[in-house]
Amino acid sequence: MSPVVSRSLVVVTAGLSEPSSSRLLGDRLAAAVERHLQDGGIDPRIEVVELRVHAVDLANQMLTGFPSPPLQSSLDAVLAADGVIAVSPIFSGSYNGLFKSFWDAIDRDGFRGKPVLIAATGGTPRHSLAIEHAIRPLFAYLRAATVPTAVYAATEDWGQGSVTDGSLVERIERAATELASAMASVSSSGTSADVDPVPFEDLLRGLSGKQG
Repeated sequence: MSPVVSRSLVVVTAGLSEPSSSRLLGDRLAAAVERHLQDGGIDPRIEVVELRVHAVDLANQMLTGFPSPPLQSSLDAVLAADGVIAVSPIFSGSYNGLFKSFWDAIDRDGFRGKPVLIAATGGTPRHSLAIEHAIRPLFAYLRAATVPTAVYAATEDWGQGSVTDGSLVERIERAATELASAMASVSSSGTSADVDPVPFEDLLRGLSGKQG
């Protein structure tokens, strides 16, 4: 009997309200990644980090350089994860301060090569370019292995429940497939795989079968 292979996924959301659209998007992305990993015979372990609960600790960390134990625990979880989903609301054309403060506190060397799915929420579709001109360069600086598909959800996107070309559901599924494939291909240390990776083409075929 083959041993059970597990992968850890950490969802980092920077929404300020409760509930927030950023948390909602993070949950939907995580559910899709979880499903694709399970389809590949992998047991996913999911943890959610809501940055608003760390707001005071992040401010203190910026002033002192020392994270509190709860903040350090979240930073450690991200560094130990096999994959990360990072979601920020878009304010004034970019990610918010909580999002930036958290990733400023991450050990850049420890984050190298980490599979990351980037996502954002906003009021209108015109803010979607903030992912490419602000969020993706941030993770390039951190030397993360960011998946090609980023997911932006405007207010009007939440009413879409069907899989059509360019719809929020379609973008979520495509990005989740990419992250699941990347997570299946690396070990918990972020280096070589301890199981045969699930081919990206197989994951795509499985996704197509579910949409038909």
